[in-house]
Amino acid sequence: MDNTILVTGGAGFIGANFIVHFLENNTDYKVVNLDLLTYAGTLDNLVEIDNHSNYTFVQGDICDKALVEKLFKEHDFKGVIHFAAESHVDNSISGPEAFIKTNVIGTFNLLEVARQHWMSAPNLYKEGYENCRFHHISTDEVYGTLGKEGLFTEETPYAPNSPYSASKASSDMVVRSYFHTYGMNVVTTNCSNNYGPKQHNEKLIPTIIRKAITGENIPIYGDGLNVRDWLYVTDHCTGIELAYKKGIAGETYNVGGRNERNNLYIANKICELLDKMHPKVKGNYKDQITFVTDRPGHDLRYAIDATKIEDELGWKADENFETGIVKTIEWYLHKLTE
Repeated sequence: MDNTILVTGGAGFIGANFIVHFLENNTDYKVVNLDLLTYAGTLDNLVEIDNHSNYTFVQGDICDKALVEKLFKEHDFKGVIHFAAESHVDNSISGPEAFIKTNVIGTFNLLEVARQHWMSAPNLYKEGYENCRFHHISTDEVYGTLGKEGLFTEETPYAPNSPYSASKASSDMVVRSYFHTYGMNVVTTNCSNNYGPKQHNEKLIPTIIRKAITGENIPIYGDGLNVRDWLYVTDHCTGIELAYKKGIAGETYNVGGRNERNNLYIANKICELLDKMHPKVKGNYKDQITFVTDRPGHDLRYAIDATKIEDELGWKADENFETGIVKTIEWYLHKLTE
C-alpha cells in the first residue's frame, strides 16, 4: 500500500482519538503508530483498532534516530503526522529537560530522517515522493497570553511563557526552517485546549470529574478566572485530517473551538451536570471546589481565531462546550464507575 503514514504519539489522548478517526474514514491508508508509552500514553486508548489490518504499533522513542531511520526504510512512509510531545505544563516546571529533549530534538530527528528519505536535494523530491508531507501538531500556548480582549491568529508573534510552550515554539521554528531552507512539504496546526474521551487523568477536566466522584476536594488554581478556548477532541481530529490532506505547504492553521470558558465556570458546569448524571447521596458536588496556590507563570487567557482553517479548508467545530462536556462526562463515568 502506497499510503503508509507514521503517526507519532498515537497512544496519547489526541493521537489515539485521531488514529481511530482516521482509520475509520480512510480505508486506503496504513498507519504505523510510534509511541514510547510514557505516563501520558496507553494502548487502552486504542482497543477499537487492536486487530485492524491497516494498523501497526511500535513502542519506541522519537529521540532514537536509528529506530526512526529503520522504520522509514521498513515502511517507506509517505507522510508523518507528529503528535508525540511532552505536554503537561506542571511537569515542564518541575522537570524541563525532558520537554526540550522530546519536543525539540525528537522533532528535529523526525524531520531530518523524513527529509533524507523523501528528498535528494533542497527543493527536489525523489521520484514517487513528491506528495509526501510532514504535519506538525502544536499548541496555542506558543503565542503566550492574551488580555481580556483579542484572539490568537496565525500572525500573532510567539511569546511562550513556560518551558513546555517554549519547547513547542522551538519545534515549530525547526519545522518552519525545513520549509524555507529545504522546500520540504510541511504544515503546522496550533490548537486550543482539547478535552474529551481518553484524556490523561492529570488534566483539568478529568481531574474535576475524578475528584468529584471520589469525594475529594476539586482543586482550582488561583481565583479560577484563567480562560481557555476549549476544543472537543473529535473536532480537532477533523481539523488535522483536513490540514494534512488539503493544507498549503509551509502554512500554519489555528484550530480552535470558539468556546472560551474560565476554569471556575468549567468546574461549576461539571458539578451541575454530575448532580443530575451521577447524584451524590448527600449535598452537591460544588461543595468540593477548593482554591489552591496558582501555578507559576500561569497565562491568563488563550483564545484562537480559527477563521483561516474555516475559510480556506472548510473546517468547522461540531461541538460547543456544553454539548461536548456531556459526552466527556459520560465517557469518564463509564470508565471510573464500572
